[in-house]
Amino acid sequence: MTMTETRTTRLREQFDARLDGFFAEQGVRATLHDERFRELWTRLRALSQGGKRIRPLMLLTAHDGLGGTRRDDALRSAVGVELLHTALVIHDDIIDGDLERRGAPNITASFAADARERGLSDERARSWGETMALLAGDLLLSAAVREVARIGAPAEVRDRVLSVLDEAVYLAASGEQADVAYGIGLEHPDAEAIRAMMHRKTACYTFETPLRMGATLAEAPEPLVHRLGEIGRGLGILFQLRDDLLGAFGSPELTGKSASSDLREGKVTMLVAFARDEPAWQAVTPLFGRPDLTDEEVGLLREALEASGARRRLEKEIEREGAHVLSLIGAARLPSSLAAELRHAVRTGMERDA
Repeated sequence: MTMTETRTTRLREQFDARLDGFFAEQGVRATLHDERFRELWTRLRALSQGGKRIRPLMLLTAHDGLGGTRRDDALRSAVGVELLHTALVIHDDIIDGDLERRGAPNITASFAADARERGLSDERARSWGETMALLAGDLLLSAAVREVARIGAPAEVRDRVLSVLDEAVYLAASGEQADVAYGIGLEHPDAEAIRAMMHRKTACYTFETPLRMGATLAEAPEPLVHRLGEIGRGLGILFQLRDDLLGAFGSPELTGKSASSDLREGKVTMLVAFARDEPAWQAVTPLFGRPDLTDEEVGLLREALEASGARRRLEKEIEREGAHVLSLIGAARLPSSLAAELRHAVRTGMERDA
């Protein structure tokens, strides 16, 4: 195990213990309410298990790498960004109509199944499941802000950290709105518009936000906080570009996600933007976005993405973005340990299969 891997394992264990403590507190609070509400928190706790922990690890890495001494505040803030992530993916599943998360039934699906077992119709069961998911996301959004607001740092530092978190929520909502508009055909975005949507919807709160929060807690100079934000923005775009590739060509066994849902939903990704004007893609456009696609038709869409050159263009875009972020890291004059962690994240973003 490398030094980076050892340190990551240690940070993850510390974070997981803190997150478990948060859910234990909520479990105690929920005992004052009815069984359904307690079950909601039980399932949220189960949903929080596992995952890559990218966001809390980025926050803790920035804080520690810049010599920060507010470890308790950093851990509490790390819980906040992870709760934000969970809240946003729960709401995203409702918007997209998805019933799985990490290869298992999500909040909507699990509560809907309960309702069907009690004799409700499919329509009412689905409504119950989506209601529970909406409430779950709302609870975690509130909890994310509350956790960060409880840090013990001086008021000026706390306010700056909260401002970064608030900006992430604002941008994520804006990005989600754009993503839905593109998917239903209200707008027909080019590659640059899709890139901007990627940044707002996911990339910002995944890397930029936690790096800036960690640096702010470490009381780093504002120019350095800004440089880390730029690095985080690039890292977030890099991971999203790779997600687009895996969303059409990845292995579900590795990613835990369907490799056809983007095609069935008509999701306008960078791949689609690159392919849109090419004859190979135009020939199969009527298939794109059909929820009842057969496996053979999914295969035809994938073949068109390859024949149009879109897949290769996206792979080159990933290479260019990785090189760009590495150049930002090199120019940022970061402590060597922090720079090494960020370079490792770039390699992961370029090569990952899950």
